Amino acid sequence: MRAWAVFKKEMRLYFSSPIAYVVFAIFALVAGWFFYNVFGYYVILSMQAAMNPMMGRDLSVTEGVLRPLFQNISVILLFLLPLLTMRLFAEEKKSGTMELLLTYPVRDGEVLMGKYVAALAVFVGMLTLTLLYPALVAWAAQLEWGPLVTGYLGLLLQGAVFLAVGILISSLTENQIVAGVATFGTLLLLWVISWAADSAGGAWGRVLSHISVTEHFDSFARGVIDTKDVIYYVNLTILSLFLTLRSLESKRWRG
Repeated sequence: MRAWAVFKKEMRLYFSSPIAYVVFAIFALVAGWFFYNVFGYYVILSMQAAMNPMMGRDLSVTEGVLRPLFQNISVILLFLLPLLTMRLFAEEKKSGTMELLLTYPVRDGEVLMGKYVAALAVFVGMLTLTLLYPALVAWAAQLEWGPLVTGYLGLLLQGAVFLAVGILISSLTENQIVAGVATFGTLLLLWVISWAADSAGGAWGRVLSHISVTEHFDSFARGVIDTKDVIYYVNLTILSLFLTLRSLESKRWRG
């Protein structure tokens, strides 16, 4: 119940300030632009395939629309989700309310869960906006529901990791800008680290490939649920939240 109180407080803060509205607007605008271009290109290919049946054999809604759409949305989240987490603990520290919060009869874990679930709820709201896109695709073409579900599952798991990493970094600083930039830098490193896998080769190459968030997302975008990918995202989320909890507890010990 105390975590619920923290959750409601954070939701009020999100929507009483421009943060949520700006993030929603930018996300809807950029994601809509990506969808317009991807779907428009698919329509052109469909028209060409109508005149060339051989070309139509390789035309797929999943590969032509859903997969690139999910990958584009994933890139957008890399830039926008740090904006949702950068203030969660950094602002509390800077304003001095963090010390007051820690004196309340509420556990650190409840504070963490309330803040994290609030950010997660805003993120789910962002994803909800994109449901219009598959609805438009289903109106114009035969939609494959399996890849659609797995794609959204992949986005949800990946977003949960991004938010967990962001809230961890926010707990380590009292400057929102530093928290936002550091979160983006960390996520970008996790994004591009697999680029060095081929040159590293061997065991190191496999390790770099396994650490990369993009390597684990690709199967979801293709309509495949691989257990190792789910475990990767869940483990990284839990690890980040665990380290955040340790950071909060160390703050309480230091007084």
